[in-house]
Amino acid sequence: MLLTAIILVWVSANLKWGDDRWNSVISVDGNGYYAYLPAVFIYHDLSFGFFDELKNDKNRPGLSYNYRAKYGDHIVNKYFAGTALAQMPFFFMGHVANRLTGNPLDGYSVYYLIFIQVATLFYALLGQYFLMRVLRRYGVSETVNALVIFTVVFGTSLFHYVVDEPSMSHVYSFAFVNLFVLGFLVFFKKPSFRFLLLGMFALGMLVLIRPVNGLVVLTLPFLAGSLEKLKRGVWYLIKHPLHFAMSVLPTLFLVSLQLIIYKIQTGDLLVYSYAEESLNFTNAQVVKFLFSYRKGFFVYTPVFLLSLFGASHFYKESFFQFFWWVASLTLVVFVLSSWWQWYYGGSFGSRVMIEYYIFFAVPLGLLLQRHRYRKAIALLVLILILVCQAQTYQYRYGYLHWSEMNKERYWDNFLRVDKVLNDAKKEW
Repeated sequence: MLLTAIILVWVSANLKWGDDRWNSVISVDGNGYYAYLPAVFIYHDLSFGFFDELKNDKNRPGLSYNYRAKYGDHIVNKYFAGTALAQMPFFFMGHVANRLTGNPLDGYSVYYLIFIQVATLFYALLGQYFLMRVLRRYGVSETVNALVIFTVVFGTSLFHYVVDEPSMSHVYSFAFVNLFVLGFLVFFKKPSFRFLLLGMFALGMLVLIRPVNGLVVLTLPFLAGSLEKLKRGVWYLIKHPLHFAMSVLPTLFLVSLQLIIYKIQTGDLLVYSYAEESLNFTNAQVVKFLFSYRKGFFVYTPVFLLSLFGASHFYKESFFQFFWWVASLTLVVFVLSSWWQWYYGGSFGSRVMIEYYIFFAVPLGLLLQRHRYRKAIALLVLILILVCQAQTYQYRYGYLHWSEMNKERYWDNFLRVDKVLNDAKKEW
């Protein structure tokens, strides 16, 4: 974790913090996630009218994306407030830093944005910490644990969304899904109010970040590990109704924050802010979502293909556990691939799967821990980390297109980092 922290901070500082590069910390969807903070604490304007002047500033190219949507005669933020809530302490740090250094207190000057990336770094590391604790509970050794964490950070799209697009919500969801998993994993082993509360708090944050994150509740039987433990957890809730009610309160409070915002903006508690964008369950693109050259999850995160073999260890220990691992992830993929734009616009790989990395990291850890050829598998994992890093580098410079990749373009550029370097030499 220390090594990953050093690398992530160093790369982030080089890519985003020097000269005027901090202007690109917030971009595309990140505009909407972050906008709640300046809207509430600086402009006192939940109609986000202040953004008109900002987005027309040619020196702020990252702010060109308009996140506002019409709802009747009112304006609402297309995105939800959970990411902003998670960023809030860092927003105040940036505000103080700008005040001390004499920079504009407009919510978008240098230290506001740098501290937003610091927030993303913090939640990436927090997610790693929760993952480490979960892997220990599955009996994974410290050496394998370290390799799995290194793999999740550098062998997946997570790295890109920490250092290149840190204003997106997925790293935040990654951290809170991991907390949800840790909380309920411990709760089902030995039911207690403390870990029930942790799990429910994480659920509230997840729904407030992106309501579709609520799908994580489908994994509860898997986290229980057996029907007996699941029944024991349910019996604890029946036996301690006050504990259950108290654990639900933070979830309801967090979700209600969005409803309160909608009420202030429009007079209605329930608002669908995505207009004509929606799920279409009759047109789920499951195969494309997983295997297409355009955005396929396993194409751009091939290391998690190994997790499918590691899941055999769930089967050996408990068919109940294995069944619910398969069933819950199948349902998650089905729902996510049913979105009207199944490839989710501009992204490196399938960004909406970042939230669920822990469910692939655990079987990968078990494979590396228990397989007779684990050393060869570890070598393959390291190779796939290098493949992911090469593709991340290509994506950063446009050799992997942000939206329109196809088979020909993919194989023409496969691992051709030399093309990027040659163009850099010509430019130099």
